[in-house]
Amino acid sequence: MAGRPHPRRRSAQFAWLVTAPLALFALVCLVVYWYQYPTWWREWPGVLLVLVAFVAAHVSVLSVVIRRQAFVVVLNEIPLILAIYFLSPPAVILAQTVASLVTHLWSRMDTTKTAYNVAKSAARTATALVVVSSLPKAVGAGPATWGVLAAGVVAAALVSWLSYACVITAVQDRRAGQDALRAGSQTLVTAAINIVMGLVCLVALDATWWAAVPLGLLLLALAFVLRSFSEFYRQHRTLTEVYELTQAMREQGNDGSLPDILLSRVRTLMRAEYATLWLPALGRHPEVLLTARVDGKGLLDIAPTPTVVREEALKEGGTVAVGARFSDTVHLRPFLRDSGVKDVIAVPLRSGQTTVGSLEVVNRLNDAVTFRDADVQVLETIAAHAAVAVENSRLVERLRFDAYHDRLTSLPNRRRITDALAESVKVRAPGEVVAVILFDVDGLRDVNESMGHAAGDKLLAEVAERLRGIAGPGALVGRIGGDEFVVTLRVESAEETVRLATEMREQLRGPMIVGSLTLDVDTAAGVSLHPDHGDDPDALLRRAELAANAAKALPYGVQMFHPALESRAARRLGLAADLRRALDAGELEVHFQPKVSIKDRHLIGVECLARWQHPAHGEVSPDDFVAVAEHTGQLHRLTQVVLTAGLRHCREWAEAGRPLSIAVNLSARTLLDPRFPDQVHELLKQYGVAAGQVTFEISEPGMLGEIERALPTLYRLRDLGVRLSVDDFGTGASSLSYLRQLPVHEVKIDDSFVQGMATDSGDLAIVRAVIGLSREFGLTVVAEGVESELTLDLLAELGCEIGQGYFFSRPLPVERLNTWMSAQTEPQETPTGEVRRLRAVG
Repeated sequence: MAGRPHPRRRSAQFAWLVTAPLALFALVCLVVYWYQYPTWWREWPGVLLVLVAFVAAHVSVLSVVIRRQAFVVVLNEIPLILAIYFLSPPAVILAQTVASLVTHLWSRMDTTKTAYNVAKSAARTATALVVVSSLPKAVGAGPATWGVLAAGVVAAALVSWLSYACVITAVQDRRAGQDALRAGSQTLVTAAINIVMGLVCLVALDATWWAAVPLGLLLLALAFVLRSFSEFYRQHRTLTEVYELTQAMREQGNDGSLPDILLSRVRTLMRAEYATLWLPALGRHPEVLLTARVDGKGLLDIAPTPTVVREEALKEGGTVAVGARFSDTVHLRPFLRDSGVKDVIAVPLRSGQTTVGSLEVVNRLNDAVTFRDADVQVLETIAAHAAVAVENSRLVERLRFDAYHDRLTSLPNRRRITDALAESVKVRAPGEVVAVILFDVDGLRDVNESMGHAAGDKLLAEVAERLRGIAGPGALVGRIGGDEFVVTLRVESAEETVRLATEMREQLRGPMIVGSLTLDVDTAAGVSLHPDHGDDPDALLRRAELAANAAKALPYGVQMFHPALESRAARRLGLAADLRRALDAGELEVHFQPKVSIKDRHLIGVECLARWQHPAHGEVSPDDFVAVAEHTGQLHRLTQVVLTAGLRHCREWAEAGRPLSIAVNLSARTLLDPRFPDQVHELLKQYGVAAGQVTFEISEPGMLGEIERALPTLYRLRDLGVRLSVDDFGTGASSLSYLRQLPVHEVKIDDSFVQGMATDSGDLAIVRAVIGLSREFGLTVVAEGVESELTLDLLAELGCEIGQGYFFSRPLPVERLNTWMSAQTEPQETPTGEVRRLRAVG
């Protein structure tokens, strides 16, 4: 491609290093022979005939291809043999020199090339004469004469061969000269053939001059046959090479190497000095301008084609050929002369009605030959296949790009990031780590639901653009999920990685305009490192995701991965199947924690809490198995197990004269199920429990995120007569004004505030504010986490109605709860009936 090293071309003036010695040698020989043959000019009729023969030989250049080897046939040796035999040496040198000068001036060759070719012709002729003169003189046209003349002509062919290799070395370099030396060996083959024909002509003419007539006809017929033979093989070779070229473009042109495959073969096939491919910039594809040169080993980023010729081809949408044989483009020939170009063919590359570039060849090799109409047809055929190859290459590149990039943001996708990480972790640099920073965008779901997915896509595109700008040039930014972006880079240390992640997160938090709204989007960042957290790219990404999930619960929003995160996640994953079996086998237990009225110490109810004793892992945390149930679709069954157990025991306690209400925790996801109220109604009828005896506790953080969607279910539950409670009140981030919208009956203060209220003035203030607010709304207040007499007294002073905590009792299985009630409570008659009152607490 552009920029590759290629042989440096020297100035053409270096050719004079070879031209001058050849010319000097020829001149010296001419002077010596002129002195020896002062009356040579009297042979002028023969000189004119030989001059014409030399001119004809120079013009009649034939190219024959045999087994992929091209043989250039120049019939110059035939008139040379006859001239040496019949004319004096000065006449031969002058006739050859004048003939060469005339033919090269006619072809309008530049001065340097003309001088070299004329000097070479004169020197080779002089060499042949010197060899002939130095050998014993033979009489007649017998075998001895044949040997002398053959030796002289072979010496002339050697001079021509070696001088060509020398001038190529002088103008280009030694390697090019060696290539020319090897390629020029064919001249000895053609010289041998011409020597034989020349000797035949000599024998015939020596016998009688009338032999010139049949010999002339024979040479004309031979030239015709050779030309026809050459044309046939040229067409056959062209078809073969075009077929091979199209095959190569189809099989290898889709990997970005199309110019390498195309240009050198086109230049060789068209016998051109230059072949150029031009593709304009289009979308992600940059402009391509590459040229293969006859003496170059690589591709050059130059274009010898006059710009006006290319523009004409693109404007007309068809081929533009300019040269001596194309009369319809005469108006463009001045532009060729200004550019130092002999002839050019420019063919636009078309895909349907669209022009995608152009294919051009410049300067047909051999100054006596120019491009023809047949060459135009060949190049048009190649251009048609090249246009298809260009489109296929771009299509493959587009598919490859799409396979490794996100369509929305054009960032690398998970597959590309994984491959890049796989390469990065192979190289361990001292004092550096490979950091994976994963950003999880918060609030995307809300944007999609409130403003539509188009707005969500715009938000993601804005995040991608902003992250690309702040990540720095050494980082790779990608999108690996719906709202997950990742940055990979090399960093000095883990501490530096956390600092960078924190800075990038803060810069991402700036206002983003989506539609008519300005949003302040927050992110959570998770960090994993190589080699600290593993060598596997997938593992690094997975651990960064685990850290990002954990970061959502942190105020500063950045979390470094640690093994506990993965062990907990893996444990939860392994619990999914075990939980299903436990639910099917009834292995989950329901424990009950008493709820006591603070003012008179009456036992008024219990909270139903699920407990799971795993056979292998022991007691499983409720947070773990509830999360597993929620993510695996088993939450409904878990809720049903707890509610059913609570209702069954509620009826049993009522029948035993110990009436207690029950409280059951509900997930926000359960509230989104419109069938849940009907199922509650059926269970209430089945167990004969009054709806007022049942309280559903809904966690504030989970509920307020889905408040609008949960409201219909909440109202239906209220209409059934069950009580509704806001659990963990005070830990959510929503406005307290939501309490006016929620059809709830009580508020349950989170234990984190209750446990610290005796020693922390801040917690005490929060509890006082919640109690006061709840009383304004007419709501019952429940305090959980009561663990001391002092806390109980403070709650009583503040007006809290109900307490729950270890001060009264831990959650107990039903048998132990019954025992506890017998031991710790006693019946007491009240206006509303008999209740259980605690005997003593302490």
